[in-house]
Amino acid sequence: MDCPVVTGGARIMGKELAISIGQCTKTGRKEINQDFFGALTPVQPALALKGIAVVLTDGISSSKVSQIAAESTVKSFLTDYYCTSDTWSVKTSVLRVIRATNSWLFAETKRNIDAYEMDRGYVCTLSAMVLKSHTAYLFHVGDSRIYRLEGDSLEQLTEDHRTVVSSAQSYLARAIGMAQSVDVDFRAVPLTVGDVFVLATDGVYEHTNSKDISQTIRSHGNDLGGAADAIVKQAYDNGSPDNLTLQIVRIDALPEGDAQHAVEQSENLPAPPLLEAGQEFEGYRALRPLHANHRSHIYLAEDMNSGAKVGLKIPSINLREDADYLHRFMMEDWVARRINSAHVIKAAPQTRARNYLYTVTEYIEGQTLAQWMIDNPKCDLEAMRRIIEQITKGLRAFHRKEMLHQDLRPENIMIDGAGTVKIIDLGSTRVAGVVEANPDIGGGEILGTLQYAAPEYFIGEAGQRQSDYFSLGVIAYQMLTGKLPYGTQVSKVRTKAQQRKLKYINAQRYSPQVPDWIDGVLKKAMHPEPFKRYESLSEFTADLRTPNKNVLPKVHVPIAQRNPVAFWQAMAAFLAIVSIVLVAKLASLEGL
Repeated sequence: MDCPVVTGGARIMGKELAISIGQCTKTGRKEINQDFFGALTPVQPALALKGIAVVLTDGISSSKVSQIAAESTVKSFLTDYYCTSDTWSVKTSVLRVIRATNSWLFAETKRNIDAYEMDRGYVCTLSAMVLKSHTAYLFHVGDSRIYRLEGDSLEQLTEDHRTVVSSAQSYLARAIGMAQSVDVDFRAVPLTVGDVFVLATDGVYEHTNSKDISQTIRSHGNDLGGAADAIVKQAYDNGSPDNLTLQIVRIDALPEGDAQHAVEQSENLPAPPLLEAGQEFEGYRALRPLHANHRSHIYLAEDMNSGAKVGLKIPSINLREDADYLHRFMMEDWVARRINSAHVIKAAPQTRARNYLYTVTEYIEGQTLAQWMIDNPKCDLEAMRRIIEQITKGLRAFHRKEMLHQDLRPENIMIDGAGTVKIIDLGSTRVAGVVEANPDIGGGEILGTLQYAAPEYFIGEAGQRQSDYFSLGVIAYQMLTGKLPYGTQVSKVRTKAQQRKLKYINAQRYSPQVPDWIDGVLKKAMHPEPFKRYESLSEFTADLRTPNKNVLPKVHVPIAQRNPVAFWQAMAAFLAIVSIVLVAKLASLEGL
């Protein structure tokens, strides 16, 4: 066979995750090779946060440009995926990349002469796998396949998107670039050391069998490149008329213990001592303490290079042996650098190496919402709206990055001298992409403050956006009433039944001036069951501004108010009957 061969069998290793990979592609009996494949292992910290990507595409023979689509799809996947936010989950990141590539290929087809013959356009199949932590995330469109080796057989993990017309005829029902939008099959598969995955185009799997493939892989031992080459040759010798491409991936090692994240590069640094006013520390001069509690010590400090005032935060003296606490402390700076919102505290520029564990943020001159509420007990509706709407903007910045704050409370909200509201203290934030890398983060511990935490946390469920909505609702309720909507009931919940039995206390009980419709909005925002709360923050803030009849409390309205005309007509008829009866009785008495 005089066609070119591309193989590989090198062991790819990261700080925690190690794989071996063998790859082979051959043009076969066709004039050009319309298949394309690739694999990419990034360096740390991206290896822990994004994982290893393996991708395979297959063009279609009816198109003269399909090989361009196949190559572009692979290159886009392997570059754009690693440019997505570190905070996003693998699923969110990959689907956005695939859909963007699909839109571009579809537009390219529409611009050429075969705009209405999609089988001649920029179209290809896609099978991709992202290996992250202890999970393989699979993405699939078309009829290339992903298998997992099980003993002497192959388990097919993807489903072919082909429509069968007859035993001799079928056509591709779904492909990248075929339509303006694309449906992508997704599946997550747990990993164990020794797992072997096989990605193949139809030119290979239609002309080999699972027993031969498994035996060839086993017989080649660590030479996965040689195994891939041998399997492709078998398919060719068996009469395959198509291009032939195969990738073999073996899991050699999985992460042990905590995942290594960007912020954890400094996890072995010592915690600093408590600072005194005027003390110089790491290029900063401590001016005075701002706040201290069981979780941290915060100082007003001055950057000795720029002269800028900053907030300098060091770990609590009492928790410096708590590994989980130190991890969350380090994550706070990592999170702050990935959110850009006027309503979320900003991390200060990091211009020099650190020798201790600490974080530096912008200095916010003002007061916490808790202090503001002491000065403004049972505030008016408009004051509540202005503050809640700003908190909402900050919270939306978290949710767009697939983060949950998880500790919204008045003490974690600052109001500066200009009236700008900012969310602070990001140490309890849950980041979807980071949790994927290490599902044990948090250990089931309730990180938020009990009075403001949603009831689902107390029965062991993971938080969701609606959990932050609940905390936001509690804050709004407390601003208007000075009280909590469920008293101390929520923190006592331990079962689903207890969660459903939670009784909301109407805001009018504490503040009669609160309108019924506002009370209805707050009640919905803090419903005991997450799926019955608001679906979006914009819906919540809109209802705080404009009465929504759908959230009005269900109360009995007397008929005199519901339909006064009918009420008085009925009353007149009743009085008429009474009059007739009385007249009749009087007449009968006179007859006596």
